[in-house]
Amino acid sequence: MFYQAYQAYERMLAPLRQLGLETAHYLSRPWPGMAESGWPPSWAAALTTMAAARLTHDRPEFGIDRIAVGNREVPVREEIALQTPFCSLVHFAKDSAASQPRVLIVAPLSGHFSTLLRGTVRTMLPEHDIYITDWRDARDIPPSCGWFDLEDFIEHLIRFIEHIGTRGHVVAICQPAVAALAAVAVMADAGNPATPASLTLMAGPIDTRINPTEVNRFATSRPIESFALNAIDMVPAQFAGFGRPVYPGFLQLYAFMSLNRERHAKSWRDLLEHLARGETAKAAAIRTFYDEYFAVMDMPAEFYLHTVRAVFQQHALPRHRLFWRGRRVEPRAIERTALLTIEGERDDICAVGQTLAAQELCSGLPPFMKTHRVQTAVGHYGVFSGRRWAGEVYPVLRDMIHVND
Repeated sequence: MFYQAYQAYERMLAPLRQLGLETAHYLSRPWPGMAESGWPPSWAAALTTMAAARLTHDRPEFGIDRIAVGNREVPVREEIALQTPFCSLVHFAKDSAASQPRVLIVAPLSGHFSTLLRGTVRTMLPEHDIYITDWRDARDIPPSCGWFDLEDFIEHLIRFIEHIGTRGHVVAICQPAVAALAAVAVMADAGNPATPASLTLMAGPIDTRINPTEVNRFATSRPIESFALNAIDMVPAQFAGFGRPVYPGFLQLYAFMSLNRERHAKSWRDLLEHLARGETAKAAAIRTFYDEYFAVMDMPAEFYLHTVRAVFQQHALPRHRLFWRGRRVEPRAIERTALLTIEGERDDICAVGQTLAAQELCSGLPPFMKTHRVQTAVGHYGVFSGRRWAGEVYPVLRDMIHVND
């Protein structure tokens, strides 16, 4: 039971981390005679860095309480528009009379909380009426709440799209691109009046046979039974989800970090150096990123295994073998939903071409309703966060939404 071992390890280290923080605080104080004591600033910096290297299952806050709309600041409040045991549809309500395009941001269910998209929300909020999928940590969901797999994920998206109403817009980021495309295809095929006016897929694995990455190769390197045996465990007794089979968030985090060991190691060396030099602003920027990145959540085992098998091993959607509730998913049924696909030039998780594949699948759309963009000089996260997202990617997305609103 590796989940139990992980929990025991975390409990064992907790007092040591606290001791490290307290010692660092002591060493950093300007005590009389401290300058002559010989304690180098790097000691306090090292202890602070060590204490910061910890995982949590605590969902961070979005922390967006005000936003600039035009030339004035407008209060923002988070409201739960719809809720299931597995997800909350969060609405960022603004005290503004202006009518804006309604946008559903589909956050990944891939080991991190939806707050990882805080920058995406903050950038879009002034000019859009934003909703986001806020997936729950599976270890907090009692087994009595039932099963949740890829088909349930798609069903949730259909319900959420219906809730925001006709002429809405959908922006799916990374992993849920397949589910979002499937949901819109199902709605279009059924003549659902809430079928969205536009669909944006950002760095999503529509067809991972194209330019396969290390993530894609790993997913096809072993049978699905191997993932079930080696990556799935039961939630320990101290949590509400006790007994639920899950893919633990800490395993997903370790897998992601292993792809960029050198970059993460450099970030932590930089943090140590900034703290030792008293460069608090630079240190805070790194700490803020890792506080969010190290907040992990577990996935329902059936969702993880279904996604690995259907998306990464069987390539079910591009091979026209994806089914939802017994019906074949047909992206060619989409005829009135404008499509925008966005990829990052340096993306090592979802390579160039994998998201573009949606354009060919949506053969029922006329060419003028399809747009594709490859953003230069960005990796996976740069597609939807950071300077280039705000200054170069977002304007393309904004214009597409407003033209089709």
